[in-house]
Amino acid sequence: MSVDHYENFPVASLLLPRRLRRPIEAIYRFARAADDIADEGEASDAERLQHLAAYRGELARMASGEPAAPAFAELATVVREWRLPVQLLGDLLDAFAQDVVKKRYADYPELLDYCRRSANPVGRLLLHLFARASETNLRRSDCICTALQLTNFWQDIAIDWQKGRVYLPQADLANFAISETQIAAGRWSAEWQALLDFQVERTERLMNQGAALVHQLPGRIGWEIRLTVQSGLRILEQIRLARGDVFRHRPVLGAGDWMRAAGRAFRM
Repeated sequence: MSVDHYENFPVASLLLPRRLRRPIEAIYRFARAADDIADEGEASDAERLQHLAAYRGELARMASGEPAAPAFAELATVVREWRLPVQLLGDLLDAFAQDVVKKRYADYPELLDYCRRSANPVGRLLLHLFARASETNLRRSDCICTALQLTNFWQDIAIDWQKGRVYLPQADLANFAISETQIAAGRWSAEWQALLDFQVERTERLMNQGAALVHQLPGRIGWEIRLTVQSGLRILEQIRLARGDVFRHRPVLGAGDWMRAAGRAFRM
């Protein structure tokens, strides 16, 4: 199980304490491998769901204390040593399985429910590793993780379309008089800009609701989260500057953007 994909979430970076790199890497390997089952290759939907069910079976073995299969031995050790809630890993599998069969979201609350399982468990697991899993911290972490997931959706609208997925809520498309044929054509319009401005503003607000979390985390992890928050906000800023035209100007972070995000992180 390998980590091959760019993520808005940091993966065991140099800012993290050395003792936490091993458990974090184990969690990410699990998440990325399961996500690849749902998303990559030529397998049928039934085969993807079967493989994800096998992963769920391994989580059940971990929860009951049974020996794990060799591919899951490292994760099982991490779960046991750090007393991590196995349900959070199960929530990730639920989201990946949902991606196999569900390609549209009726409204914003439905999309948030998906993010609750696809993104929020990552932040919650990190808080458990740092022994900072208070209710307030968990709530703020959820805001950040959901905002990062939404940012990735708005960044990758064209890419997700090629996979047959539309994460923009159907209700929002209707409210801004946007049809899916416009997404298919990659066609910008004033209405499209208004739709993306609306999503960006809502996502920025959510990110800022969680930003106070950085003051509750010790040392380097606090700086890691600062940089993560600011990099996400910078991508949202790029979407706004491109007037929502993510078809021709998919936002990516270059060296200058990372320097700007780092400067803003120091001022949080």
